[in-house]
Amino acid sequence: MSFSSVSLKKIICALACTLILMSCSSDDGRINNPNLRPISFSISINTNLPEYSVLQFPGNAVSVENAGIRGIVVINTGAGILAWEASDPNHLPNDCSAMTLSGVEVTCPCEDNTYNLYNGQDKTQSLPYTLLPYRVAQEGNLIIVSN
Repeated sequence: MSFSSVSLKKIICALACTLILMSCSSDDGRINNPNLRPISFSISINTNLPEYSVLQFPGNAVSVENAGIRGIVVINTGAGILAWEASDPNHLPNDCSAMTLSGVEVTCPCEDNTYNLYNGQDKTQSLPYTLLPYRVAQEGNLIIVSN
């Protein structure tokens, strides 16, 4: 192999990597939602308690009112635990923006926006913002949700 063919391969590889990295789009616009201001909190959910015991089994979700902006919704997806802000991400928090839980979906009573708890997307996939995710850690029977 000659020196020029090795150099040419390195240049082509570098250009390909640069193009791939430049083509990736940022999702920060969906996460940095102007409607939902960040709030600092941390809450421990004990799945041994009756109100949270359903989180030990996949496909179950619970609402927790004393965390986040308008509460949080926590779901066991089977692949792990996810936690979302319970305020509709597509308008400013108000008296009716706390969403109601129904199975694996939450719905805002203001505009009837409905979101899937497995991915945070609205059902129509046409709204600008997805549900606001929170950090989740598990330690035994404790689920720690924080922002």
